[in-house]
Amino acid sequence: MTETGLQTETLPAAPAAAPTAGDLMAKFDPLIAERQKLIDSGVIDPFAIVMEEVRSPTEAVIDGRETILLGTYNYMGMTFDPDVIAAGRTALENFGSGTNGSRMLNGTFRDHIEAEEALRDFYGTTGAIVFSTGYMANLGMISTLAGKGDYVILDADSHASIYDGCKQGYAEIVRFRHNSVEDLDRRLGRLPKDAGKLVVLEGVYSMLGDVAPLKEMVAVAKKHGAMVLSDEAHSMGFYGPNGRGVYEAQGCEGEVDFIVGTFSKSVGTVGGFCVSNHPKFEAIRLACRPYIFTASLPPSVVATAAASIRKLKVAHEKRARLWDNARNLHGGLKALGFNIGTETCDSAIVAVILEDQTQAVAMWQALLLSGLYVNVARPPATPAGTFLLRCSICAEHTPAQIAAVLERFAAAGRATGVIA
Repeated sequence: MTETGLQTETLPAAPAAAPTAGDLMAKFDPLIAERQKLIDSGVIDPFAIVMEEVRSPTEAVIDGRETILLGTYNYMGMTFDPDVIAAGRTALENFGSGTNGSRMLNGTFRDHIEAEEALRDFYGTTGAIVFSTGYMANLGMISTLAGKGDYVILDADSHASIYDGCKQGYAEIVRFRHNSVEDLDRRLGRLPKDAGKLVVLEGVYSMLGDVAPLKEMVAVAKKHGAMVLSDEAHSMGFYGPNGRGVYEAQGCEGEVDFIVGTFSKSVGTVGGFCVSNHPKFEAIRLACRPYIFTASLPPSVVATAAASIRKLKVAHEKRARLWDNARNLHGGLKALGFNIGTETCDSAIVAVILEDQTQAVAMWQALLLSGLYVNVARPPATPAGTFLLRCSICAEHTPAQIAAVLERFAAAGRATGVIA
């Protein structure tokens, strides 16, 4: 531990002698050295933050300091909702702490069925399958849907879980330029007309917070006979009149074949899912390895998910507050002179672009020490090799908190030379 009390302890030095032949850990030496160099420079390790207390969806204690949370993806602030907590507590008392099995064996309890029913009701679909995480949902759906001889066509800036789903399967992978309808059309046009094709899109991209032109892309996919899977992890709960996501807001509900999402954003717990109206959708349970061969979620977790999803369906006031907060933050940071990842406020993610890692970490640390937590992101997670601070807004942020956030950004930006 450093004097700050955060987990930035010095890593063991690399051995002076050459590593033993066949040492599988040797490949990580450059990564270890890079992290150590960062720590040795005197900054707090941004990837070792500990939340000592979490007092609300927007407040925590970090290193003994009261801190505004602006980097948690807790978009709708459901983590402390009394009804959600009560549902989890009841399930914990009635069903115990875990299932000790997969969904295909002894791992389906009453609350798993309740969560899937809540999803069907929320999305207006005939089918819903709950996975253990959102990552597993993408991993399982993509690798199961597209097999040998099929094609997966994906945006170049797709989330790691989408890429990993492609790697686990046996389909051919085709990438198109980020959010380019024309490039998608061109690449689909080169594929065999009779081949199975799955176009994978995201409603909101998690680094910059930019939104996909889903309506146009779905139309192009259907023109070429492709099925469409849309990941709505970062738009569920507040995008569209019913909070279903960007695909609902853009009016293409009837054309998207599969919707993947997560419980760890707007729903406020952990888990993943896929919903669909396809008449054969239930067959996924019989063929999807990441569904069959992993432990199911604890009953308390799916109980909180079910309660949260049902409340999100009618959370119109929360949705309005979230958009107000997002517009105020985006506009305020832009007015201060920060370089923002999107020209307009397109989502609940606001990305502040920095010049390099040194500047990004210095700005991030200045904010943290002022009592504001945001995410620092760097390549390869970020598109086009950018370094950024990612802010994710919550419906429960108060106007006073947003004002405080802007004040702290202004002070940190001037102290680090990011803005004049």
